[in-house]
Amino acid sequence: MNRRRGPVWAEHDAQDVRPYAITGGRTRPRHALRLVSLVAAGPVSPGGRLGPEAERALNLCAREPQSVAEIAAHLRQPVQVAKVLLSDLLDSGALTLAASAAGDPDVHILERLLVGLRKSFPDAA
Repeated sequence: MNRRRGPVWAEHDAQDVRPYAITGGRTRPRHALRLVSLVAAGPVSPGGRLGPEAERALNLCAREPQSVAEIAAHLRQPVQVAKVLLSDLLDSGALTLAASAAGDPDVHILERLLVGLRKSFPDAA
């Protein structure tokens, strides 16, 4: 027996509107975040009232840094929505970019990776 309340279409309509409400209609984050960018709890407590998604994002980052992709999955929101939300939290100081994702990739690690790949696959172009 299905114990859902209300018609199924009402649930879908609420999900369609929700990303717009979360981001205030914005579609682009202020920070350049990648799927693998790591964010961690920041030194500042967020001012004002946060929406439920922002609170969940902060709670996810409280113990250890999380990637943008992980947070989007936990929030069950599109990645772009998560990026806008996380960007707002970064602006407030409630989140920070983790050191390993804040800069450019380490060139020495990439060179060692390339050497290893060439040894493993000498016939590859």
